[in-house]
Amino acid sequence: MRRFIVLIPTFIFALVLALGAGGILAYNHGLDSLAKEGNTRMELYISYLRGVLEKYESLPELLATNKQLVNFFQNPGSRERINALNLYLETINTISDASDTYLMNRDGLTIAASNWNTPKPFVGRNFSYRPYFKQAMEGKLGRYFALGTTSSERGYYFAYPVRYEGKILGAVVIKIKIDSIEENWSDQKADFLVVDPDGVIFITTREPWRFRTMGSLDPQVKKRLAETQRYPNASLLPLNLVEQHRVEQGKVIQLKLEESGKIKSFLLQEAAMDQAGWKVYALSKFKPVETQVIYTLISIVGAAGLAALTILLYWQHQQQVAERQKFIEDNRRMLQEANEQLEIRVVERTAALTETNDQLRQEIAERQKTEEELRKTRRELIHAAKLAALGQMSTVITHELNQPLAAIRSYTDNAVQFLAKNRIDNVEWNLEQIKELTERMGGLAMQLKIFARKSSGKLNIVPLHGVLDGAMEMMAPVLAKSGVKLSIDMPQELEGVRANAVLLQQVLVNLISNAIQAVAEQDKKKVSIEVVREEDTVLLRVQDNGPGIDPAMGRRIFEPFFTTKDPGKGLGLGLTISARIMEDMGGRIRLVHTGVGACFEITLNREISQS
Repeated sequence: MRRFIVLIPTFIFALVLALGAGGILAYNHGLDSLAKEGNTRMELYISYLRGVLEKYESLPELLATNKQLVNFFQNPGSRERINALNLYLETINTISDASDTYLMNRDGLTIAASNWNTPKPFVGRNFSYRPYFKQAMEGKLGRYFALGTTSSERGYYFAYPVRYEGKILGAVVIKIKIDSIEENWSDQKADFLVVDPDGVIFITTREPWRFRTMGSLDPQVKKRLAETQRYPNASLLPLNLVEQHRVEQGKVIQLKLEESGKIKSFLLQEAAMDQAGWKVYALSKFKPVETQVIYTLISIVGAAGLAALTILLYWQHQQQVAERQKFIEDNRRMLQEANEQLEIRVVERTAALTETNDQLRQEIAERQKTEEELRKTRRELIHAAKLAALGQMSTVITHELNQPLAAIRSYTDNAVQFLAKNRIDNVEWNLEQIKELTERMGGLAMQLKIFARKSSGKLNIVPLHGVLDGAMEMMAPVLAKSGVKLSIDMPQELEGVRANAVLLQQVLVNLISNAIQAVAEQDKKKVSIEVVREEDTVLLRVQDNGPGIDPAMGRRIFEPFFTTKDPGKGLGLGLTISARIMEDMGGRIRLVHTGVGACFEITLNREISQS
């Protein structure tokens, strides 16, 4: 017992070391994962920003070569010519989907504008103080972000000089809105900031941070911003940002959220957009790292507790073995003493041989009883060994059931919270998920493992029935929850198709998911799958009864980042990836206009039976 008590401080010290090391490893691993996700999101965001700017970057230069503008500068003419030029700029502005398009002379006076017919037109206003005009007058492409002094709307300006025979006559300016950038990225796991060269935040996914600064501005910078009227009436106050420490992946900061008053931790990562002179910051929420550290520490404490319990059981077992050994030794000594006494009595009391024989028989009976107890002790030891083996196997069984049981526990906790809030529907849904987990631990886990593994992309002859069954098994919970009625029409006897089973299943899951989302607002939600055998191909059509897709949009439906869904509900990459997969398999996917909902048709090469 004393030895066991002495080991307690050592065990506690080892536990503290394990908690420290485990916490550090979990923190670093979680930080790496968070940084990778943040980098990926930031690269996508920067690509999106560049795409928006590049769409309009060459338009001013193209307009500057228009002979109509050059002739107008040379011969301004009458009011009718100005009105005709206004209408021309209005048409160009409508086609390009820009915010405003206007023409300025060498003095910075706006002489024609697309918004000539609005309450606050630019015509007659002088914007010579704007840096983009000065850059154009220097013969360069002007770029500038600012709040409009007339409209008070945010915009990014492109300006390009209008020349004739090497002489700059004026400048044509395009203004684009950037509100859609914030709207399209407002539902991300990370917050984004776009900062101008002066350190002012002018694009952000959090509205309270707009026109704040990353730090205190120099008085000269404030004066220059006021002179150019870049951010009129903006407070330009610094964010409540406190840097905790730098890490390899960026900076760990604390930031007070003004809308809630809470202080949150973020991983701050930055990247430069040299083309526009901007810096883009991604603020990834730090909670996943903290959660991973907590779970790791709980796991270490649990493992330590299990180890301590095992050691305690082993120590108790050793104590029992020692007690039994002592009992056996005492009996052996007692028998030895009895034999010695018997020999003495035989020698000393030959006359009392009969009495001695009776005593001897009694002692023999006691010895037999002792031997029976010894055999019983052996059987108990064997049984104890069996229990120890069962204890070891229970550890393996517990490990194998740990993950699904953790999911069941999570659903149970949710159900308890929903029950406390009297949200019975949510409680029932969580209980249904628990039931589904217990019923599908075997089959569904294997199907998901096959679906999630990284495919080699190798093509084989695969049965289309099996691929479709696998996709339906994965989509079954979604179909049940959405209330969609799914019908499948395919021949019973169908040759295999040349494809990669995992990738083809991925395409089917994507199309079925899109169809379910498309019919979400319909009274009767219907999705149908039809398989048609042709001469050397198989056609698979996925049809829904949703609102359908505009034919004009249908031409762009497979373009990257193009989506008809609401902002925040998709990046527009699902159909693009599906199209690439089908091309790699020698097939194709296309949108078919049937007049009812949306219909996507997959063409696959089939296996021709050799007669």
